[in-house]
Amino acid sequence: MTLARLRLARTDGIGPLTFRRLLARHGDPEAALAALPALSAKRATAYAPPAEAAARREVAALAKLGGRFVFLDDPLYPPLLALLADAPPALAVVGDASLLAAPAVAVVGARNASSAGRRVAEELSAALAGKGLTVVSGLARGIDTAAHEGALRTGGTIAVLPGGLDVPYPQENAELVARIAEHGAVVAESPLGTAPQNRHFPKRNRIVAGLSLGVVVVEAAHRSGTLITARMALEQGREVFAVPGSPLDPRCRGSNDLIRQGAHLTESADDVLDHLPEAPRAGPLFDPARMGSAEAHGAAEAADGLGAPPEGSDEVIELIGLSPVSVDEVLRRCHLTAPELQAVLTDLELEGRVELLPGHRVMRSPNG
Repeated sequence: MTLARLRLARTDGIGPLTFRRLLARHGDPEAALAALPALSAKRATAYAPPAEAAARREVAALAKLGGRFVFLDDPLYPPLLALLADAPPALAVVGDASLLAAPAVAVVGARNASSAGRRVAEELSAALAGKGLTVVSGLARGIDTAAHEGALRTGGTIAVLPGGLDVPYPQENAELVARIAEHGAVVAESPLGTAPQNRHFPKRNRIVAGLSLGVVVVEAAHRSGTLITARMALEQGREVFAVPGSPLDPRCRGSNDLIRQGAHLTESADDVLDHLPEAPRAGPLFDPARMGSAEAHGAAEAADGLGAPPEGSDEVIELIGLSPVSVDEVLRRCHLTAPELQAVLTDLELEGRVELLPGHRVMRSPNG
């Protein structure tokens, strides 16, 4: 089962939503893999899952690093992350996998952080970890690095990598990765050997937010990647906190603006603990519990692949262009319910006509 799940997750063109839908329709990963040739007939490019030998090599290479894969239906899969409609089907984990289910707070911020910002992030993370919370961050220079360092002083931390688990980024943090693997957990969605690229960072950011009950921003310029993480946290129903900074420092304009928009002003761990919920405020637009059930699609369709195109496909495809658009916006402009739209979008992705992106966004496929 591990190899089949990994092969399905690593198949080009099959994203997180589609992975879930295929498993729901076909019952197990082997049956889903067997259905891919029939599904490929509807696409310009056929689905080509990696060979079993390649999946076996990746599992062995991860084990050699002391790690393992955690899949969506694994008891160790982080429950908060599983609430995301686009939760990663497979996570490579080195270290204490049980930390993935522990209550967590993300601490993120600027790469070119000030010395004061790094000190705040380190002390805040140490205090939060000392209170029993796991501190999550993205291992970037500056605030992220300070957050991991602070948390290691008093408790546990999770580092989420943008590339493969065996490709520390930045390279200067290789030693820090080793310490986190020993006293916390290091997590990656991408296959081993993957060098980080720009498109990997939003995916990394959604995992950072998805693992956490809240996200604390320490220094963020306007239009920074940190603000993307904060936006994803809001979309996921998580709390957003921000440390105030000097209005004269451009590194603080984005974080100060978050406070202006309603983020919790944060100067100490108590400011976080006072507003940290026990659970997210609301589930995602696409409820994972309702993803593509056999009752919704019929037993014959579950056996035969896609079956007839879902009603509303033409309307939905007309609302989606070559630039990413929020799924919420598509929902507002079409006549479908959220579960119906989820079914349409997943089938359109299977056909190669749209691409489902992190943060509940969608765009038309250039080849669709």
